[in-house]
This record gives sequence, structure tokens and C-alpha cells, in this order.
Amino acid sequence: MSVAFRRDSDEEHLEPKFERPIAPGPNLVTPRGLEMIGAEVARLEAAIANAPAEDIEALRRDLRYWHTRATTAELAPRPEEGEAGIGSRVTFQQGATTRTVEIVGGDEADPASGRVGFQAPLARALMGAMEGEAVASGGATLQVLAVE
Repeated sequence: MSVAFRRDSDEEHLEPKFERPIAPGPNLVTPRGLEMIGAEVARLEAAIANAPAEDIEALRRDLRYWHTRATTAELAPRPEEGEAGIGSRVTFQQGATTRTVEIVGGDEADPASGRVGFQAPLARALMGAMEGEAVASGGATLQVLAVE
């Protein structure tokens, strides 16, 4: 058999594992986001204690990410009453469609459940808006109906 078709192990052909990317800019969070980060750190620490050897490095990589997020987390200031900001629930209308989103920190974002990270274009368009205002977002006009 030719040496070209032999290999001693699969280890030498694995892709390198990179650190999880961290979004640039401040790590603004809501109180819920701060709790979520703490819970994720605790979950990963417990998982590492009970993990098989082959899973530990991936768990440690995730733990490094969450430790960094916990260290850099800044509680976002509360927006003024009636003004959209981080931690606000905003109901808006675009054409015939009415939608409600909550503006949250980047790690809390889950668009499917209506949580939009403050760095997202939609959140940036809504932040600072007051109830009754119209704002532009991606070529569309959004009418802000309510800010909680």
C-alpha cells in the first residue's frame, strides 16, 4: 500500500478549534441577561466536572467565552419613561403588520421569541424612539405604537 493512503490517526486531520468570537463594542445587558450569563457559567463549570475527557476542551472554550462576557457585562441604563432602549418592549407597525420586540443585550438575543439584540439594525432604528413616532429601518417606515 502506498504511503499516500495511510495515516496514523484521525487527529492530524482535524480542523483547528478557534475561540468563540466576541462582538465588538460594549457588552450591555439587561438584569435578565446578567442572570443568564451567570447561569451559563455555573452550568458549564458543572458540566466540565462531569464531562468525558473528549468533551472537556470544547466546554472549556465555551466557559472562557462566558467568563469574558461576565467580566465585561455592563448593566444597560434604564431608558427614559416612554423611550425605547435596552430592556424596552416595543410594539410597532410596518404597513399592515404589527409586531412586538424586546430590545436586549447581544447574548440574550433570540429573534424567534421576539428578543432583538441592541446591535441589530431593527433595534438601532427603534432605540431612542418615543411612542407615536415614525422611524426608518432598512428602507421601511415603522410606526412606534407602544413602549413599555
